[in-house]
Amino acid sequence: MTELKTKATDVNVDKFIQSIDDKPKREDCYAVLAIMKKITKVEPKMWGSSIVGFGSYHYKTVSGREGDWYLTGFSPRKQNLSIYIMAGFEQYSELLMKLGKYKTGKSCLYIKQLEDVNQKVLRQLISESVKFLKKYRNE
Repeated sequence: MTELKTKATDVNVDKFIQSIDDKPKREDCYAVLAIMKKITKVEPKMWGSSIVGFGSYHYKTVSGREGDWYLTGFSPRKQNLSIYIMAGFEQYSELLMKLGKYKTGKSCLYIKQLEDVNQKVLRQLISESVKFLKKYRNE
């Protein structure tokens, strides 16, 4: 099996965020950083070259692949700020209805800017996802 390329690194998270040229996106990143830090109660780590992740859990797929991944995290992409809700979105439809402007992928919440979403609902979504993973992944 191929080895997962995205792993926790020792790259400085603050230096990474400071390197973001787009000032509003950089400010949004610091706001999301504070939210996730408060929820997870752990220090962030860089995962790969562009993901800020918090905590970790071990997973094993039905195919036998296994590894470690972050509980939640974010990445400032060119088009959007990607917020990683690793539990997925299926069980959070009520929260998503109250969130605001966003798009989703399998476990990615894409927002243009933080002011487009209800931050109280965002905090709840992140918190519920982290609790779910900790409970079901024996964190």
